[in-house]
Amino acid sequence: MPVYNRDVARILDQVADLLEIEGADSFRVRAYRNAAQSISTMSREVATMVDEGEDLTEIRGIGESIAEKIEEIVKTGDLGQLAQIEERTPAELTELLDLPGLGPKRVQTLHEELGIETLDDLRDAAERNRIRTVSGLGDRTEARIARELEQRHDEERRTRIDVAEEIVTPLLDYLCGIEGVEQVAVAGSYRRRQETVGDLDLLATGADGEQIIRHFTEYEDVREVISQGKTRSTVRLRLDMQVDLRVVADESYGAALLYFTGSKAHGIALRNMALDEGLKINEYGVFRDDERIAGATEEQIYDLFDLPYIVPELRENRGELEAAAEGKLPELVTVDDIRGDLQIHTTASDGKNTLEEMAAAAQERGYAYLAVTDHSPHVSVTQGLDAEALARRIDEIQELNESFNDFRLLTGIEVDILKDGSLDLPDDILKRLDIVVAAVHSAFNLDREEQTERILRALDNPTVHILVHPTGRRIGERNPRKRPPAEMDMERVMEAAKERGCFLEINASPSRLDLSDAYAKMAGEIGLKLAISTDAHSTTELDFIRYGVDQARRGWFGPDGIVNTRSWSDLKALLKR
Repeated sequence: MPVYNRDVARILDQVADLLEIEGADSFRVRAYRNAAQSISTMSREVATMVDEGEDLTEIRGIGESIAEKIEEIVKTGDLGQLAQIEERTPAELTELLDLPGLGPKRVQTLHEELGIETLDDLRDAAERNRIRTVSGLGDRTEARIARELEQRHDEERRTRIDVAEEIVTPLLDYLCGIEGVEQVAVAGSYRRRQETVGDLDLLATGADGEQIIRHFTEYEDVREVISQGKTRSTVRLRLDMQVDLRVVADESYGAALLYFTGSKAHGIALRNMALDEGLKINEYGVFRDDERIAGATEEQIYDLFDLPYIVPELRENRGELEAAAEGKLPELVTVDDIRGDLQIHTTASDGKNTLEEMAAAAQERGYAYLAVTDHSPHVSVTQGLDAEALARRIDEIQELNESFNDFRLLTGIEVDILKDGSLDLPDDILKRLDIVVAAVHSAFNLDREEQTERILRALDNPTVHILVHPTGRRIGERNPRKRPPAEMDMERVMEAAKERGCFLEINASPSRLDLSDAYAKMAGEIGLKLAISTDAHSTTELDFIRYGVDQARRGWFGPDGIVNTRSWSDLKALLKR
């Protein structure tokens, strides 16, 4: 079995999780976390570096000790150290870290006092009201854990879009290399660019379906072949993702792609349109009686109903068919429209690359500007900038700008919104900046009214330009911890931002994608412009911009609704409150 970057990062994260539960030194835990983060964002496979004898300590954040462990993982697919830790601390405990409010110390306490090792153990303890007996928890924490467990029990297992992309890319390359394969595509929620995906649906065309299916089941990452026929197979990959491949005829390819891309609601609406015209539409084509009259391409099918092509991101039955019929489909924003990134971090706070390195990477992308928004000091773990350090940073950026042609670094800060709605830095230093992005990093558990008022008070400050990662959610990952969106009246927040001349962000980091697509669409309907920023903490994370663009497209946004599609002079005018 090959070892990919995601495998290495997963094992290093598991070590960090278990060490943290055991109460190990925080610097040691952080070293594993940083190494996992560096590996997970690399574009080059670390296994290739090991095979070619390259020095892994050249990778940022990786010292000699962890480099040796990475080499062991690449060569054996496992890590002896992890097995040793699991003998002391059950690996299943790491699953508890996914639950909001259960940090390492609480997990260890639950393990020691109640013998809890698994989610089932935790569920049983909640049902028997045992969690409230643990020191420092209580009945409110117990009720919250019970609600979260119930919700997770009902949820389908889903994979974050960036993780799914890592799985899909080599799989598609493999399928395209099979002799006789003519077309291959991924359908489903992946093609609609949802933030998370369930099972993967793949379609292919080719003369010998049986041969294509056989080669598919022989893919090196297949853990289990669930079913195998002449034109269809279902397998389970090592990361527990199920993949279905169907080999279809050329004349049905478009119909199958439309059908399996979904969404279900979009497909039902189309089928009802077909019934109104005496037609039948399914995965094989569009039929009048027994005659297939369309199906080779999706465009052919939409054209049959006098509709323009509807891109997959819009196929959620949120009015796209009506808009298409009226000629009112939006021209959606693309990655090429983005002129700069409005939230990034450097080594001045918790970033991994220097100011100069981030600037060079932005210029390589063809950006006209890059906003340097290191953290303010409120959250100590980010090692943020106080007013004095920020003043020095402004001078440093202004000096560096003198060396650029057709590019500009924007002076900025990601300033914390405190519990009372005030900001973490004084207005006199914030007024000197090109851009101020404000964020909540604490007190997520305020009730809906308190949280809303807190945000509105922050937006009242005339130095604030953009509310970033507005709901504070984190999507289905363990490090940083998964976190549900904070309770707030988002419509009030959006209306207030529009009234004050502020903007909200679509945070393009795949661990956030905040705003959600539904909230993005709400913003567009209100007439509020958005920014798409990566929140990059390294040069490689600037590539996250595509996920934010996907989210904006799902929210029906064109380039005019995104502030950082503009030149710096036009953006500067927009930022004036």
